[in-house]
Amino acid sequence: MPLTTYRTAIQPEWVDYNGHLRDAFYLLIFSYATDALMAQIGLDESGRARSGHTLYTLECHLNFLDEVKLGSAVEVRTQVLGHDRKRLHIHHGLYRPGSSAALAESEQMLMNIDTRTSRSAPFDESVARQVQALGEAHRALPAPAYVGRVIGLPG
Repeated sequence: MPLTTYRTAIQPEWVDYNGHLRDAFYLLIFSYATDALMAQIGLDESGRARSGHTLYTLECHLNFLDEVKLGSAVEVRTQVLGHDRKRLHIHHGLYRPGSSAALAESEQMLMNIDTRTSRSAPFDESVARQVQALGEAHRALPAPAYVGRVIGLPG
């Protein structure tokens, strides 16, 4: 199963004039889920201090699939799609708890960064082990529907 990385209720300040979750707050919710993923692989605050590494988001695709309204309970389920020695390719899905219908999906590419040089670097050994284990655990999961999409007008 993908990891449940974040749970929240939709806050009043996150809602727009249509009564829906504002576009920017979908990404905020997914950003908190990335923080939780970082903790899962050993890049929480103490792991970042120990290793001198962090993750930067290189690219993000966001698909809005259904309305999310004030007070709705939501959760993010995160799947590692792939990884190499410096990068994580992930998918976040936003769901109502207990539902299998996605409200939004975000495909992201994350890069491991050495904070001393602000340059990409291979994952720290302990983080690399966690990334490898999570990648293995997610390898058999089906690819989410909104992975690999390209924006463009037909024809």
